[in-house]
Amino acid sequence: MIPPERYQCLGELLRDALIQFKSETALIECDRKKRKASYTYLEVKRLGERLARRLQEASVGAGDRVAIVMSNQAKWLISAYAALYRGAVLVPIDYKLEGEEQEALLRHCRPKVLLTEYAEHRDMKAVQAGELPISKVFVSEAPRPLPDDGVHERWEDTPDELPPADFVMRGREDQATLVYSSGTGGRPKGCILTHDNYLEQYRTLLALFPFEVGDRYFSVLPTNHAIDFMVGFVGAFACGATVVHQRSLRPEFLRWVLQNQGITHMAVVPLILEAFERRLRENLEDKHELVQHLFEGARQLNAALTLRKPRQKLSKWLCKPVHDALGPDLRQLFVGGAFVEPQRAQLFYDLGIPVVIGYGLTEACTVLTVNDLKPFRPDTVGRPLEGVELEIRDADASGIGEVWAKSRTVFAGYLDDPEQTAEVLQDGWLRTGDLGWIDPSGHLHLVGRTKNMIVTAGGKNIYPEDIESAFEGLACEELAVFASGYVWREPASARLTDEALFAVIRPKEGEPAETLLEELRRRNHKLPDFKRIAGVLPWSEEFPRTASMKVKRGVLAEQLRERARREDIRRVSG
Repeated sequence: MIPPERYQCLGELLRDALIQFKSETALIECDRKKRKASYTYLEVKRLGERLARRLQEASVGAGDRVAIVMSNQAKWLISAYAALYRGAVLVPIDYKLEGEEQEALLRHCRPKVLLTEYAEHRDMKAVQAGELPISKVFVSEAPRPLPDDGVHERWEDTPDELPPADFVMRGREDQATLVYSSGTGGRPKGCILTHDNYLEQYRTLLALFPFEVGDRYFSVLPTNHAIDFMVGFVGAFACGATVVHQRSLRPEFLRWVLQNQGITHMAVVPLILEAFERRLRENLEDKHELVQHLFEGARQLNAALTLRKPRQKLSKWLCKPVHDALGPDLRQLFVGGAFVEPQRAQLFYDLGIPVVIGYGLTEACTVLTVNDLKPFRPDTVGRPLEGVELEIRDADASGIGEVWAKSRTVFAGYLDDPEQTAEVLQDGWLRTGDLGWIDPSGHLHLVGRTKNMIVTAGGKNIYPEDIESAFEGLACEELAVFASGYVWREPASARLTDEALFAVIRPKEGEPAETLLEELRRRNHKLPDFKRIAGVLPWSEEFPRTASMKVKRGVLAEQLRERARREDIRRVSG
């Protein structure tokens, strides 16, 4: 791996990596069961720097914002390199958001240039109509002509003879990215992350789990996700590894990549890990009883022999059928973004596939703690990385309190939002909003949240305030959405796996409850499944409000905590 200490910015680090590993394979792109394209590091350098020239001609320079809205593919990383080469601030936006949500973020961050693909561009009506102040929009894979407005251009239309772009150096304290950490129905939260944040995160994380030339990382999480950006772009490139993308995310095509493309590493959210376990158990159920006994015997023997540390070759020999089915070359799974069931993580470790569990926030760049496998501890989210300080504040009698963190990886604040910044950044400490405790060995255990938020099994942060707009105009006096774990915080009921969204509703006097609930169900059904509320809590009192008529959520949550129970929530369907 290239040591980061001598570098000032990501663009400089990536530029040197593309030269140092020039003959190695940088990117492989698959589509269904075919390898669609392959690029060496030198080819990525040439493509990226030619695109950087087009950005230069669009007047992109130090500190200008360049947004990317693309699915996982080679062009995403090439585009990101081009922007960083020009000293721009990269704004990675989730391609899975609706077009209107993406445009809301674009209005908030005001990029000079947008790099996108046709499938996403098609859904951004305001971008197509030129209603956003964007100087240039580069669209890839456009099957028909783009608007002839001097703004839109095809991503692929880069002449080979373009002169080289000028490299723009940035300093460690300069902004590298602007990353959005929540939905867009409420106030967008754009996290300002510096080059030092990323270089320090790369140094500490890769010191524990370095890539090597020849390793192949399978990028399945959206690259705007903090984990994939660090591990599937910056870390992989700086170590000379290969990043593999699959354009079709259907399970059978993901399995084909794992089994046929030499994948050694992969970052997943717990939802994917659960799918792996389900397939494993389904396959086992189809086997003869003797085979099932042999499998269990091999698992137990491997678990005993790898108690202190992983033993890759031994595990592959003892549990060969499992490794062949999941991926014969797979050595490690990085899991984060949401709560991981300890039993599930233990199962994979016992089968010789180490699961590296980490904990972090977008506001902390990627991760604050990680399990170093010395030994494997599925019951915790690991120890703090080098340079990370953790404190448990306002702890109760059992030692559980709010987790605060201090590190060079902590972000610089939220874009144009000093109020929210002041809430989470205090004297250099990041207030995570997560509840936990630290055991004598220094491992962090998480048990719930102090903030009104849930994290889905797919790793998405869902802020209840963002959901409320879906129920505007409902025939009730007042409505507010809460995360159940925020209201009922006591350790016995604050388990992360129990969290759900629910609506507190004050009905209009004389309004039939069923009429209200039917309309609520109808609107709820239109929301993506991960944003739907699970229940309704009727409330007869007026909501406490500020002088400007904003709901005092903390006060209302305290009232609910004192006078209601989880069991009082009426379940809703749809």
